[in-house]
Amino acid sequence: MATATAPVTAPDKTILAKGYVHPELLVSTDWLAANLDNPSIRVIESDEDVLLYDMGHIPNAQKVDWHADLNDPVVRDYVDREHFQELLRSRGIDDSKTVIFYGDKNNWWACYALWVFRLFGFENARVLDGGRVKWEQEGRRLIADVPHFQRTNYTAPQRNDAPIRAFREETLAHAKAALPLIDVRSPDEFSGKKTHMPEYPQEGVLRGGHIPGAKNVPWARAANPDGTFKSADDLRGIYEKEAGLKKGDDVIAYCRIGERSSHTWFVLTYLLGYDKVRNYDGSWTEWGNSVRLPIEKGAGA
Repeated sequence: MATATAPVTAPDKTILAKGYVHPELLVSTDWLAANLDNPSIRVIESDEDVLLYDMGHIPNAQKVDWHADLNDPVVRDYVDREHFQELLRSRGIDDSKTVIFYGDKNNWWACYALWVFRLFGFENARVLDGGRVKWEQEGRRLIADVPHFQRTNYTAPQRNDAPIRAFREETLAHAKAALPLIDVRSPDEFSGKKTHMPEYPQEGVLRGGHIPGAKNVPWARAANPDGTFKSADDLRGIYEKEAGLKKGDDVIAYCRIGERSSHTWFVLTYLLGYDKVRNYDGSWTEWGNSVRLPIEKGAGA
């Protein structure tokens, strides 16, 4: 087990054994439990259920609300440089701190938050393998106290979407060029049978189906029952042997609003080491409501 002064960049044996290309992007629950008082880390919880944090969270964890903190309140976009900079300053974060993200839903929103941090070039961030689910299953401590850290003078760069974010017209060009598209939604959403996730309310999308040429690889296939990521060998079996991806591919992933596909973006980028993976966060909410955009229905190949 790691000590309280263990280097944040050194993954433990649990993570190394999985064979990832970038194991340093994950920390285990054992590592985090041993490093909760490490002054060089900041723990961030980001959930779909925004009430979970208040019901109990990992000691020293702070909350980042995916909607209120990361999304612009007026424009369908993310916060600007000034708001992101203030968010990090208020949480005691700067480039000298390593941010450990975790959350519910097997780290949907943890990966989403990390992806938004990456849009601003913030690199010193990791994900807790297994997230909130694994921490709770292991009976580890949750508290209600909200920590407060000294403000920083963090200076954020301008947001740069191009490397890891895809927009509608780029995704349309990608589809027309028959380049790899990964639809990470459920099979019923992909086929058009449903326009929403199982057990979720109708989300108001006018058309069901998928982007022409997309392959359906539901995001949850990348996770084990305890919320941890599957091994690199298992992931390659899913994304390469089954879906036909290969190193060097230019890949766009999408879902409904970009949260589930950020999980797949993380898997392909860091666990399998793909160099060009973009998240189309407009996803089916935009595509399924857009005038003159083509769709396909059915289970596909």
